Amino acid sequence: MAYTSIDDPSAYFQTVLWSGDNADTRNITNDGNLDLQPDWVWIKCRNTAGNGFSHNWWDTQRGVSSSINTGLFSDNTDSEGGGDSVTTTAQLGGVSAMLSDGFTVKEGTSADDARYVNENSRTYVGWQWKSNGGTETNSQSESGSNIACSVQANTTAGFSIITYTGTGGTGHTFLHGLGSAPAWFIIKRRNDTEDWLVYHHKNTSAPETDHLLLNTTDATSDSDTRFDDTAPNGTEIALGNNAVCNADASTYVCYAFKEIKGFSKFGSYTGNGNADGAFVYLGFKPAFVIIKATDADEWRIYDHKRANAFNVINVRLKAHTTDAESQDDNECDFLSNGVKIRSNSGGVGSSGQTYIYMAFAESPFVSSEGVPTTAR
Repeated sequence: MAYTSIDDPSAYFQTVLWSGDNADTRNITNDGNLDLQPDWVWIKCRNTAGNGFSHNWWDTQRGVSSSINTGLFSDNTDSEGGGDSVTTTAQLGGVSAMLSDGFTVKEGTSADDARYVNENSRTYVGWQWKSNGGTETNSQSESGSNIACSVQANTTAGFSIITYTGTGGTGHTFLHGLGSAPAWFIIKRRNDTEDWLVYHHKNTSAPETDHLLLNTTDATSDSDTRFDDTAPNGTEIALGNNAVCNADASTYVCYAFKEIKGFSKFGSYTGNGNADGAFVYLGFKPAFVIIKATDADEWRIYDHKRANAFNVINVRLKAHTTDAESQDDNECDFLSNGVKIRSNSGGVGSSGQTYIYMAFAESPFVSSEGVPTTAR
């Protein structure tokens, strides 16, 4: 079996950093080995917290525009565009275009109108994933238990973005386009306030019965109204009738992932309560990792660009809050083949605690031609 099908992960995932300059329009260009035209961009201000400094998400499935605000914000329940706090003139600024190797950020029309993406004296990070250039790969109409949906999928990278319209029914399904069962997916209601629903295949021993919420620190919770107690299969994702995922006539977006050897991994580990913590084998040198305890705790985000030039990785952001970047003495090491936990904190290393993670590669542990990579 091949070591990996993706020798250069920068074709499908990249991280970019910039300092704000208050420009009306600014192109943010990637510096990876390969050009990447993103389909999903996730931006966070690094050095400022509070109102206007949310994690903001943009994608080509819902569309980006210079005049219409399509932002979603993982630290709150607002509907698309920021709920009642903004108008369709994109007051607070955002992503207005996807480029052949990056994206364009544009200021808005109110005071502090660039604060989400490009305000002077602020520093920013943008995480980007490639799907299919905004082009639909599959769809279905509402019929019986089928939920009307539009899918753009990249089976090589194991990533799809799906928009769908809820039915309010139980046991209804939409297509995900990945070709095999997703290991992780996130659902957000677009046209009304609602939590960010998370499925992870290692969340519990029966993950189809349980869920997490990306916008809170809540522990795993059991409810058959989310995933209908039905595991996703190679074609479909099943839903219950909860408004978080399937209110009648409401619109939703789903970001779905399957594991790709040498590029992505969605697993779990158990903390040991020691600074010499667990080793998490990934099969690649990580570029981006999210860790969350299945009990109540933070969604911690680490990447290879904001971190030190060498281990340890001690700079984190949190997906559920507007908090600025924080730094501890030790968090984890990014190794050539995985992550080594270097803390006994509740966020990553508490004894006996189960943690789930989402990880993407900087480089595979061994290339498709058998060449090993190096650690930081």
